[in-house]
Amino acid sequence: MDTKTRHTFKKQLDFLKKIRGRHTELVSVYIPAGYEVSKVMQQLRDEQGTASNIKSKGTRKNVLGALEKVMSHLRLFPRTPENGLVIFAGNISQKEGVTDLQLFSMEPPEPISTRIYRCDQEFVLEPLFDLIAEKVVYALLIVERNEATIGLLRGKHIEMLEHLTSGVPGKSRAGGQSSVRFARLREEAAKEFNERIGEHFNRHFHGMEGLKGIIVGGPGMTKQVFVDGQYLHYELQQKVLGTLDTVYTEEYGLRELVEKSDELLSGLEILEEKKIMERFFKELVHETGLAAYGEKEVRHFLMLGAVETILLSDDLDLRRTTVQCQNCDFSKEVTLDSLGLLRLREEVSSQKCPQCENLRLEVGDDVDLVEELSELTEQTNAEVRIISTETEEGKQLMVAFGGIAAILRYAGEGAP
Repeated sequence: MDTKTRHTFKKQLDFLKKIRGRHTELVSVYIPAGYEVSKVMQQLRDEQGTASNIKSKGTRKNVLGALEKVMSHLRLFPRTPENGLVIFAGNISQKEGVTDLQLFSMEPPEPISTRIYRCDQEFVLEPLFDLIAEKVVYALLIVERNEATIGLLRGKHIEMLEHLTSGVPGKSRAGGQSSVRFARLREEAAKEFNERIGEHFNRHFHGMEGLKGIIVGGPGMTKQVFVDGQYLHYELQQKVLGTLDTVYTEEYGLRELVEKSDELLSGLEILEEKKIMERFFKELVHETGLAAYGEKEVRHFLMLGAVETILLSDDLDLRRTTVQCQNCDFSKEVTLDSLGLLRLREEVSSQKCPQCENLRLEVGDDVDLVEELSELTEQTNAEVRIISTETEEGKQLMVAFGGIAAILRYAGEGAP
């Protein structure tokens, strides 16, 4: 699954996740690959009989309406699609007493084996989120004489799992102790601490699915002594990719370790994203005219063909649509988040056209902003990069620049 497909699918799920029913009236149906559609139809007919006994008139009406929509949609499928089929239906209106029955259907990007029917206040989305969850994991370990940090890198997300401290004495001796005896005590305490680190690390990672490698950091020779001491389970020992010098511990130390792991993790997406964002910040700070940000500015340079690389935040939840008047030539393009678009569709019928003042406004089809900008970018042979907010640079793109930025091929005047 490529980055763009993953992003588009995730945004569909994020939108569905925001929908809440007033009662248990949102229907979720999962049909595995190869499962007979006729059996699902029979189950839904049985559910119609059950739903007819719901006491609340409004809830009963919405559930029966959702089931009918699902069954009508299933009639379009003589057989289940290759990866299976997932259907969601229900009243998504946010207004009391207003019914807006909608159906959402999708073929998963990967085959599903789960068969589900559920009627609840929210759609069942966990199996689909699991499909796009990062499966490759790197274990991270920072070892110092008096402390250690255990963490993991899953996709672009760095997580600290545990921080350990030791009782290894410092280099200065307690009064009355010989240097030889004190050195032996320090060595024994260090060994015991390394054994404890190994036990905790093994508990976190031994048998973990998707563990691709282990990176160990720390100052001086401490980290190498740990690796050479075979304190890890032999299966984990074979996954050690290398050791790196680091200064810090805990969360900042884990980030430092990942940032210094370019060669060990060559091609890993998080490092590629950090590099491209660093280039954008460099162009911005030096005022070369090769950096642009914000939807209006970036769209302007896209239309000129001046964009080399467009940077779009993975957290961007915006859709592009057109409000048109059916009585005159008034037309206006708008960008809204998913819930804002729902409200616009509910409210536009009662709004007057600003040009002819007739109640003839309509909202056209909408498209995900990332998808629309990506298509514009590809038409000019530019590169699209979806940037995660798991990194500090990715968070800054979303918070400071609205989730949309670009590196330009040549400097030019911005949007008027």
